[in-house]
Amino acid sequence: MNKQELIEAVAKKAKLSPGEAGKALDAVFSPDPEKGIISATLRSGGKVTLAGFGTFEARQRKARTGRNPRTGEVIQIPARTSPAFRPGKTLKDKVSG
Repeated sequence: MNKQELIEAVAKKAKLSPGEAGKALDAVFSPDPEKGIISATLRSGGKVTLAGFGTFEARQRKARTGRNPRTGEVIQIPARTSPAFRPGKTLKDKVSG
């Protein structure tokens, strides 16, 4: 399912216009912290927990040594913060059957 299909499904399920559904999805899921609630929360160091669905959080990754697969050259990969999602038990149970 792509974004447009998701907008259409939300519009149908919530009885909204596609424009309203698109604005609602952008307000929650936009990667731009100025527009998206989840990305703004992660950027500020918080986490978003949706009971039964899962948790969005920012995880710290340590600096490490890697290897360029094309040349074999050893490179330093810097430390960074990465977004992560951990599914909740209810979601895992419903998806697995």
